[in-house]
This record gives sequence, structure tokens and C-alpha cells, in this order.
Amino acid sequence: MVEQKRRAAIVGSGFGGLAAAIRLQAAGLETVLFEARDKPGGRAYVYEDQGFRFDAGPTVITAPGCLEELFALAGEKLSDHVELLPVTPFYRLLWSDGTAFDYAGDAEGMRAEVRRLAPGDEEGYARFLAYSAEVFAAGYEGLVSTPFLHFTDMIKAAPQLVRLRADRTVYDAVAKYVKNEKLRQALSFHALLVGGNPFDTSAIYTLIPHLERRWGVWFPRGGTGALVQALVGLYQRLGGDLRLSSPVARARVLEHQGKTKHLLALGAGTVEEAFDLVVSNADVHHTYDKLYAGHEVARGRVTSLEKKAWSMSLFVLYFGTDRKYPGTAHHTVLFGPRYRELLMEIFEGTALPEDFSLYLHAPTVSDPALAPPGCETFYVLAPVPHLGHANVDWEKEAPRYGDKILAALERWLPDLRKHVVVKRTFTPRDFATELGAYQGSAFSLAPRLTQSAYFRAKNRDPGIPGLYLVGAGTHPGAGVPGVINSAKATAQTVFEDLA
Repeated sequence: MVEQKRRAAIVGSGFGGLAAAIRLQAAGLETVLFEARDKPGGRAYVYEDQGFRFDAGPTVITAPGCLEELFALAGEKLSDHVELLPVTPFYRLLWSDGTAFDYAGDAEGMRAEVRRLAPGDEEGYARFLAYSAEVFAAGYEGLVSTPFLHFTDMIKAAPQLVRLRADRTVYDAVAKYVKNEKLRQALSFHALLVGGNPFDTSAIYTLIPHLERRWGVWFPRGGTGALVQALVGLYQRLGGDLRLSSPVARARVLEHQGKTKHLLALGAGTVEEAFDLVVSNADVHHTYDKLYAGHEVARGRVTSLEKKAWSMSLFVLYFGTDRKYPGTAHHTVLFGPRYRELLMEIFEGTALPEDFSLYLHAPTVSDPALAPPGCETFYVLAPVPHLGHANVDWEKEAPRYGDKILAALERWLPDLRKHVVVKRTFTPRDFATELGAYQGSAFSLAPRLTQSAYFRAKNRDPGIPGLYLVGAGTHPGAGVPGVINSAKATAQTVFEDLA
């Protein structure tokens, strides 16, 4: 595909970086994948403690076809390297008044749940599903791996976006079809999975329910980290060079006689390594503010990025118990007593809300081997304001907040605090320091309509030759399918440029 062998550096080994590295290496480029931490995966890091194995980040695997595509590039099959276990129900939704709702892919089962939760909304729910399928066809199948490099690309997509009323929010789109408030929450919370507030995220993200129904929700045996290792193995079998504990400190761009070189320096070192192009899977703000800090174009990008809306952050508590909790679902969403009001405080407020909504991940429901015999592995996360809105002293706040969350979970997990034997936290401050996330944002730029597609960070920077981006901050956005498809869009652009 590429006539002349070029050297490409990929900065960051998250799902986006790994997918880009695999695509470029498979096409014949000589690639080096730099990872600052001691393990690959980026946000999909793995912690191990006393026999408990914790996936640090992504836990919901959907659209496995985008993963299968990567292995097909080498004539291999994903299923030969990692086993994806079906998760059912997809999510168990629990409300503070005791209401429960099992959100699943089984059509008849879902109709029964809707009938039980919201009598009278069955017809509206069916019409919402039809709308979600239509948005999926236009927004995922039509646009997800298309690089929006020029405004004309946006103009071509505009008629579909207008017809589907992408200017509405996810919540407003759902509310058009169903009346019951709990059902509205059940059909709109997905925006939070990609870092968006359902009350200001574009309705284009209503495609997620159809995507899940079409391809299911999965969990890799061995945890998400096992999927990362499978992708690393594929990359290395293709001849790729993975360098762990190798943080890129800075990048310089040299242009001479129409040719561009990127000189990368690692850590505090003064030795620079030359590449023909760079694909950054680092946080987009970090890419311009730190890696390319000396470049005039990068300074302008930083100014622009700092004016944009960023996603919320997360407080994550990982814990292992010395007993099992039968009947727990793999994925549980626990809604607090407030929905809209709490979300407004999380996304716009200046302090840490006293109440919370939670996502509880219990991977040992699907794979008991992730904990010692008779034990259970969990993590629970609470969406919280990023540091730019609420500059909380998380070193002091984390123990109090974590204990408050464990106490709240005891309603569903009896005597939980007596049975926790290992635990650790990851706060917005950790997102900022360990992951280089601007303001501790967990999902990069917020997925608003005015920050989507052409209006998001470009897959190829138009002002810095040879610089490409992948990951949550560029098109199409956050989530495992999003970042993997961003790599497809970016790789396509690299191939076109090199051709």
C-alpha cells in the first residue's frame, strides 16, 4: 500500500494508539510505539493486588467487528487470541426508591421490562428503537471512520444530521418518544459512557442503544487487559516495536527541501530520534501544550482547546472482597435521587456534589478467575467535576469520598466495608498527572454537536505536517469503538498522504 518505507512514531498505547500502530505496521511502515507507563493500554491499564486483578478503565466492549478488522489485517482471527464473553443483562439499573430494570439485548425481555417499568410507553419505546437504528445507519455506518478534515466534509454530512435532528440533546430525543422519567434515564445514560451530559450531548449518540442491540455487550476473559495483550501480540507479530516506560518529553519539527522530520526526545534525555510522521494517542491538549510546545501552530491549538468544553472527570474506587455477592450483575448503574440537577453540578458546578450516581463493575460475575477463590473483584466510579470546575484537594477528599461510596453500596452489598480486603483509588488529580488529561477530564472534549466531526481535533493536523491524532479527543470520540475507529480514519489519511 505504501511504496516507500517510512518511520512512524505512535505516542501512547491506549486502544487508539494500538489500533493505529497495527494498521500502519500492517501497511508496511516501520513503527515504534512509545508508552510512558510500565504496561501498555493507556486508560486500559491493569492493577494486580493479592490475587485480585483490576481493569483500570474501559470495561464495556461493544462493536467487536472493529477489533476483528485489526486481526484480519494480518490474516488472523480475534477469537484465536482472546475470548469475548457475552454480558447479560447489558446493565442492571437501580434507583434510590428500589426500582430495578434489567437493560438487555433480548427484544422480548426488554419489552417486558419496559411494560413493567413504564406501562403506556411500549409504543414510544418501539419508535425510539427505530430512530436509534436510523441514527446508527447515518452516524456510525456512514461517518464513524470518515476523517472530517475539511469543512466541505461537514457540509456533505449536514443533510443527514439535520434530518435526524442532531441539534437536539440525547435526553430531548429520548423524551420525544417516552414519557416515564425512569425510562428516559434508562435510554439516555449512555451519553455518560462517552463523557457527555445527556442534557447537552448531541442526539447522534442515541445510536448507542442500537449498536448494543445489534452486536451485544462483551467482556474479555481475563479482563480488558487480556484484550490489550492480544492487540500488543498482534502488533509485535507484525514486526512493531513497543517501548514501555518511554515517555516522550518533546517533539521538534524540521522542514527542509519539502521534507519533514519529527525529532522525539524521551524523558529528560537530550538524544532525539527521527521519524517521518507522528501519531499521537496522548491527550490532545497534552500533545500541543507539552509535546509540540515550541511550535507556533501548537500554541494556537492550545488557546483554542482551552476555550472548549471538556468532559467530566471520574472518581474510581477499586476494591476486592473476601466473600462473593450472589445475584450481582456484571454492570450496574445506580441512579441517585437526582438526575438532571446532579448532572448539571457534575458538568458545570464549582464543588463536589454531596450525592452521586454510580457505575459498579463486577467482572468476576463473568470471569471468577479475576479474584482469589471465594472472593470478588469490583470497581465503582462516580462522575465528578473536572479540576477546571472544582479544584478539589483529592489527596484529602479521596478517603472520605471512597468510604461514603462504600457505605452507599451496602444497601445492595451487605456489610461491604467489613469484607473489603484490598482497595485503591484513582481521582481527577491522577487523570491529570498519570494520564496527562487536561483538567483531569476522563473522556477528553465533551461530545457536543459543536465539538463533533469537523469541529473536533482533526485526525491530521492541518498546520503541522506529519502530525496525526487518534483517541477520544479526535473524531469520532470516546469509547472503545470510537477510539479504534479514530485510528482507522487516521490511518486512511496517512496512507492517502504517503501515496
